[in-house]
Order: sequence, then C-alpha cells, then structure tokens
Amino acid sequence: MNEIRTVELPEQPTAVLRDKVATDELPAFFARAFSATAAVLGQQGQVPAGPPFGLYHGMPTSVVDVEAGFPVATPVAPDGEVVPGTLPGGQAVEAVHVGPYDTMGETYSQVEQWMVGQRLVPGPVVWESYLSDPEREPDPATWRTVIHWPVA
Repeated sequence: MNEIRTVELPEQPTAVLRDKVATDELPAFFARAFSATAAVLGQQGQVPAGPPFGLYHGMPTSVVDVEAGFPVATPVAPDGEVVPGTLPGGQAVEAVHVGPYDTMGETYSQVEQWMVGQRLVPGPVVWESYLSDPEREPDPATWRTVIHWPVA
C-alpha cells in the first residue's frame, strides 16, 4: 500500500501543451509537450519551478484530454502550442507511486478507495508529477511519480 495523505496545495502557474490523444500515444505527446514547453521557457527567460507533470481532465478512456508541461514562477506568454495554465490549489489527496508508469493504475485504485473511506469526493482533474527522468534512471522499478487528486 502506498502512503496516501491529504495536503493543501497553492495554485501554481504552468506552461503547458494541451491536446486530446489516444492513450497509446501518451508517451509521444509527453515527449513533445516537455520539449516544446522547455524551449518556450528558455526563450522567455524562465526555468521550471518544479518537475514536469501531466494533468488529466476527466477520467481517461481510449482518448485522454491531457495537458503536460512544467510549473513556473510567473505565467508564460502563449507561444505556438504552448499556453499558460494552472495547477489548482486547495485540498488534494497525494500519493507517491514507485515503479513503471504502466502500473500506476494500482496506485490510482488505492487512492480512490482511500478517498471513499475518508468520505472525500474526487475533483474533475488529477495530475502526476514525474520525479524521475527515465533517461537518467533507466530502471522503471525505481521511478517515482506523485499523484495529486484535488478534492471536490
């Protein structure tokens, strides 16, 4: 069982690329989004204010409404596909998933069950902060991802 807890999060400006993509195309979308947002941040004299993330609007099906990028200290100016966004503030449930991305469903199930037990209602978005860089840490068993699920 993963450690699951409630936290109070501040609202956080972001630089993101948003799209609706098939679930099997998520890795390519994330690579494109992280590359594009990093380039725009560099052009605008900013650096990420935290790890890369992927935010999901609604429950994923075969097609996912997703935005990915980086938190930033100040809003970015829109540039091509990269636009300013926001990670919501307020009460959220947080859990750290350790392992490959394709096993995160187990952690999400644990978080959902925990929320039901705490009588918390899941909000309409959820996001993952990717603490591990697969290029630097090739062993998926060591990857760490924080799941943030705001409470409605």
